[in-house]
Amino acid sequence: MALRLRTPMPSLAGATEWIGGGPVDAADLQGHVTLVHFWAVSCAYCKPHLPIIAQWKESYEKRGVRFVSVHMPRREEDTDVSLVRKVVEESGLQHPTAVDNMHAIAEAFENEFVPSYYVFDDKGQLRLYMSGEKVLPNVQATLDRLVEAQAAAEAQG
Repeated sequence: MALRLRTPMPSLAGATEWIGGGPVDAADLQGHVTLVHFWAVSCAYCKPHLPIIAQWKESYEKRGVRFVSVHMPRREEDTDVSLVRKVVEESGLQHPTAVDNMHAIAEAFENEFVPSYYVFDDKGQLRLYMSGEKVLPNVQATLDRLVEAQAAAEAQG
């Protein structure tokens, strides 16, 4: 069962390790549109998405968007942190990646699938949840919409 829309961002506590920064928690992300992305090294659909997420971080970070990836192992081999580090490096991910070997974060997010994408608005409320291989255009459209809405609200004062 996935989180319901407008649910506050769950805790990101419980990672067995952080790569590329962290630890990060929901309070650290308040005031920013945020993408939380679940993936696994054994997921054939996940790996092609990782460089795209890295590119998004490059362009959206200038607009205030924050990114957090969560590696959610699907099998025993996925718990090898050195392999996760290698894939993070090869993919160019430059944002915090939680290694969730105990599934604490996945449970907090009620997440069952990889890849999965959770987009939160600047108030920390869930505005989009999607999983699967063909969802990136919808995720990007939601990021654009939320960034534009935040910029308009800030311009109005």
